[in-house]
Parts: sequence; structure tokens; C-alpha cells
Amino acid sequence: MPINSTNTPRWQGYLAAFTVVCCWTGFNIVSRLGGKSVLTPFDVAALRFLVSGLIMVPIFFIFGNQLNKLQLFIMGTVGGFGYALCAYSGFMFAPAAHAGIIINGGIPLATAGIAWVFLKDQPKPLSLLALFLAALGVAVISFHSLQTHSADTPHVIWGDIFFILAALAWSTFGILVRVWHIRPVDAMSGIGVTSLLIYLPIYLLFLPKGIHEATLSTILLQGFYQGIIAALVAGFCYTFATLVLGSGAASLTLAIVPGTSAILAVPFLNEPITFSTGIGVILVSIGALLGVRAKKSK
Repeated sequence: MPINSTNTPRWQGYLAAFTVVCCWTGFNIVSRLGGKSVLTPFDVAALRFLVSGLIMVPIFFIFGNQLNKLQLFIMGTVGGFGYALCAYSGFMFAPAAHAGIIINGGIPLATAGIAWVFLKDQPKPLSLLALFLAALGVAVISFHSLQTHSADTPHVIWGDIFFILAALAWSTFGILVRVWHIRPVDAMSGIGVTSLLIYLPIYLLFLPKGIHEATLSTILLQGFYQGIIAALVAGFCYTFATLVLGSGAASLTLAIVPGTSAILAVPFLNEPITFSTGIGVILVSIGALLGVRAKKSK
């Protein structure tokens, strides 16, 4: 049965969104560890969809996935390996804090922009202020990346570009969930099975690999976190939050992730919080809180 956003308590939507915040904070840390290892982005994506796809195959048939073939292809491409490859490629070049700001801060911006243009869903004044602050935070860190485009960090800007593409992909996924009113189980099983069937053969036959040089602990960490926590738990909860709260409110709660990611990156990745990163985190986080407040007041 589809989720009835009218009858479902909103606190359940916010609980799901909070779970996504926790999962995606860990995602930024674990993915950066993968990006700094011998694994290629294609390896990490393969581990993600091998684990999640195999888990979702029986669920796909048991629950009777209601998406048609075109919807399955689009969801698998946009919310599956398209998003994953952009995100994992970015982690090869840029710090986790950048991902937190640009992906999680960019998703609300892209979601609002797509909804405004294609769904005529114009944001309220407080939501516009929230989006402006989030955009300013993303701009600060992006400008800093361009300014520090030196011999020591020549590829950081490319990481930021990949993060922007990842934000656009996930925002499109969230909008499609809302427009097609997709059940969380259909979204997750559809993405998992479609990505497994389309991406894995391409990876095995054509894409560069470093997985044979990786340690077993690295493979197990990436397989477990990417395939179960990031792909299934976070994906399911984000879909649920989108249906209950709306794509705008659900995406804005994710803008809390930059702060948590930047803080955890210090002890786990030895990536200090620079002045520009700190300013970006503050702006995006304030924007997130204002955005949630705006949605509550509607």
C-alpha cells in the first residue's frame, strides 16, 4: 500500500530524515576512506550494488514492484549508479567536508529549483531565505576550491564538480519519488535490482579496477556500508521522509550533514576544518534549520 502523507504522523517523517542524516554523515566519511584507498570509484559502486542488489532481488518479487520498465531504468540510472559514480568519483579528489557541503547543501537547492521550474512549486519567503543561505555556503566552499587550485591540490575542483552532479542526480530522484508517489520498497528494490543488472556487467567487462589490491577489511567496510547502510537504509528512509514531509523539507534536513561530516572528518580522516569550510558549514546548517522551520509553519 502507498504511504498516505496525510494520515502518517510528521514526526515519523522527521525521524526518517534524522536517520538519513546519520547514515549520510557516515557515508561521507566511509566514501572518503574508499576514495583515498586503492579502490576505484567503479569498485566502490560495484560493491554497493552487488550487496544491495542481491538483498533486493527477492524483495523485488515478494512485494511485487509496481514500477514499469521505463521508471525502473530512470530510477536505477538517476538514483542508482548515476548518483553513486558521481559521488564516489568526487571522493577521489575532494575532502569529505566538501561532499557534505556541496552534495547535502546542494540537494535542497537543486530540489527547489527543479520543483519550481517543472512543478510550479514556488518556495515561500522563509524557504527562499533558507535556500539562499545554503547556496551561499556552497558558493563559499566552491570559491575556495577555485582559489586553492594549486600544484598541491590540482584536482579538488574536479571533486567538487562531481559532487554537484551527484546532488543534481539525487534531487531528481527525490522529485520523481514525489511525482510518481513511489513506495519506499519499490524505490529501493528497483534501484538495487536495476543497478545490479545494468551496472555490474559493464563494470566486470570494461571498467578499471583496483579491488584486487585492496585489503579484505577495506572491501568488507565498503560493501557493508555502501550496500546496506547507504543504499538501503538511507535510501528507504529518504524516500519515506519525502513522501511524508515533501521533497523540499526532506532535502533541507540533509543540509545538517555538512556540520557533522566536517566534525567527524577531523579525527577519522585527519582533514582539518578550514576557515572557508567552517563558514560554509555554518551557512548551510542555518539554511537547513530555517528550511525545516518554514515547512513546519506552512
